[in-house]
Parts: sequence; C-alpha cells; structure tokens
Amino acid sequence: MLIANEQLYTMAKVKPFRAVRPERALSSLVATRTYISYTESSIEEKLAGNPFSFLHVLHPDRKYGLELEGVEKYPLVKNRYSDFKDDNIFIKDETEKYYIYRQKHEGISFTGIISAINVDDYIDGTIKLHEETISRREEIFTEYLDVTGFNSEPVLVTYKDNTAINDIITKYTADRSEYEFATTNRDIHYLWLVDNKYDIDEITKQFEGVKNIYIADGHHRSASSVNLAKRKNEEGNTNNSFNYFMTYMIAESQLKIYSFNRLVKDLNGFTKDQFLMELDTYYRIKNLGQIYYRPSHKHHFSMYLDGEYYSLYLRKQHFDIDNPLEDLDSQLIYETVLNPILNIKDMRNDKRLSFQSEKKGFAAMKDRVDSGEYEVAFGLVPVSISQLKKIADSDYNMPPKSTYIEPKLRSGLTIYEYE
Repeated sequence: MLIANEQLYTMAKVKPFRAVRPERALSSLVATRTYISYTESSIEEKLAGNPFSFLHVLHPDRKYGLELEGVEKYPLVKNRYSDFKDDNIFIKDETEKYYIYRQKHEGISFTGIISAINVDDYIDGTIKLHEETISRREEIFTEYLDVTGFNSEPVLVTYKDNTAINDIITKYTADRSEYEFATTNRDIHYLWLVDNKYDIDEITKQFEGVKNIYIADGHHRSASSVNLAKRKNEEGNTNNSFNYFMTYMIAESQLKIYSFNRLVKDLNGFTKDQFLMELDTYYRIKNLGQIYYRPSHKHHFSMYLDGEYYSLYLRKQHFDIDNPLEDLDSQLIYETVLNPILNIKDMRNDKRLSFQSEKKGFAAMKDRVDSGEYEVAFGLVPVSISQLKKIADSDYNMPPKSTYIEPKLRSGLTIYEYE
C-alpha cells in the first residue's frame, strides 16, 4: 500500500470482489435505507414485522431491549451478521464480480457499477474530496469496520462518462436482472451480476484510464476504510482485502445534485427594514409579494421574510470571486449575509441556523417561517457537477450542507467483507 503522498499512481485501481448479498428471494426484505434515515418508531416497526431486515444486524441490541452505542454494540453486530450468514439469508459469491445497480426514483433512473477500489487512490489523490471529515467520526467507523469485518453501504463516487463502460452496462441491463424489487417509498431497485471474464477485464481496464474519481457521498466511510488499511498494514497484516473499499461508481451524467436551503431564527437585532438595507450592499433586491420565486442561476437567491418573497441578485462589483469556493452559493450566502449581517460564524454548530433540502419544497420553509419558528429563509441554486469537481481539484472543502446528492443507496444489498 502507498503511504507517502507520491504520484506513483495516477489512474484508478478498481477491481471486482466477492460480495456477500441476500438470497434472491429475500433481497427486497433484507435491504434497508441507511440506518440514520429511520425514526425510532419505524425501526421498532421494521424489527417487529420483518425478521429478514438488515436492521436486525445494525441494531442487534434491540433483541435484548437495550440501546447500546459504540464498542459495546459492535461485537453484537458481528454476531447478528454471522447469524444471517448461517441462516443462508446472506450468501457469498464464489467468484469475484462487478455488480450493476440501478435505482428508479421519482421518475429518475440511476445506473452504475458496484466495485472495490484501492485505498492508494484515496491517498495519492486519484480520488478527490470536496468535504472535510470529522476525526472523531472517522475513528468511530474505523473501529466499527475493524470489529465487524464488513462494510454494507458503498461510497458513492462519480467519474467522467465513459462510452465503453456505458456499452457494457447497456448490454447487461438489457437482460433480466438478478434482483428486481420495489420499496415502500416507491423506488425500484435492480441488480445485475457481471461475471463474464472478458467484461470484468474490460471494466477494470477502462477504469485504469480514468484520471480522477470524485466522492459524491461517503467521505467518512472512505476515510475510515483508509485508516483501517493503514492500521492493518502497520500491524503487519497481509490480507489484501483491507486495502480496498466498496464503491458505487456512477457516471457524472447520472448524478443528481439538489441544494440545501437556509433558515435563520432571528435577524440579529435588526428590524426588517434595517436588514433589507444591510442586504442592499451586496444584492439587488426585488419584493415579489406573494409571488413565489425560485432562483435558476448561480449567485441568485430567493428569500422569504415577513410573509413576502424576494429575489436577491448578487452585485458582483461589490464582491470579488477569486476561487472556486467563493463561487459556491452556499459560501456566498455565508460571506455576504450569514456572517457579516446575521453574525453566524460557525455554520456547523450555530443553533440559530438550520438547513433543509430543496426536495422538501420551499413551501415547507415558508410554513416554518410563518409559524414563527424561523425569521427568514433563503433558497439556493444547486451546486453543479463542474463546481463540485473544481472544489475537489483545488483542495477546497464545501461549507456544511452544500449538496444533497442522489441516488441514496441501500444497506445490505451488497456487502464488502474483509476476508
């Protein structure tokens, strides 16, 4: 494994692997959303009503009426995972494969390849990042991986569209899939097995020609996998499976990026008129009354304040954009409004600031302002894939909650096991 940050490798090292996955008839019952998306009541309902749900593996303590955290819980996770394998709910493929996964969500189709990628690609910069990770979260998940011995949710990564890879995907998806099932949120999921040696070799070869791969979602999972590989290599472990982690490789054209809008609890002591006057320094402001406005160009914002909609257009003569970070609307709104006017310095921890995905609609933000929970709301244009790549290429980190990226993957559909 490459430890020093030397440019010895410049191309992606992607490989097939032997996935542990549900028996075909049980796939729809096993796979779950990521565990943090469930409420406590829905977790209990799933555990009570579905003996095959992967949530039994992720929440093994509930079997004993407990709610454990951290290292106390991880051995139980490993035990429950072993139970699923012993009961043939999970079966490990005999040979290494690539897995083509497709998700249809709200009329949009996402298709990509589940694979293993070398941690060296992360270390040498072939894999590009756009988000800062939190060391404590990395440490927690590294320990989880070490104790349990598996990873159940691939890191979502994206790459420049490749005709040869697209042709292979098209060939396989024309045939009947190994899995096809719908979920209660109206998504449809498909999985095809790529087990032909020629196709496997061609996919591997094509990814060797990909110069850069960008993490779309899963920065902490990938960082933790790299930390685990370093730990095992320092311990003298020669098991090569630790030098890879599971990814869902999806072409740039397949990715869907939504914005996170901002809500603020107060105007930092300003009256409405004073606040608008402060905004006037940086923005051309238009009061639209009850006419809903959704911005369609970067550096344009919508605002809802005191029962009325506003459009805000950046006065570029008063704000110089010198780098890819300052070009992001999430950074612009911080540098022109949240920090200088509303005195919000720490976007991660300031309780006066909240975020809401545009997928919930601006009407939901309007309701939260009208109720008095928040004083003002700002709507942003989604980050483009070009902006995301420029941020990553320039070694910048996006502000918190700059992107909401789809597809959102299932847990337990394919599992990467440290052999």
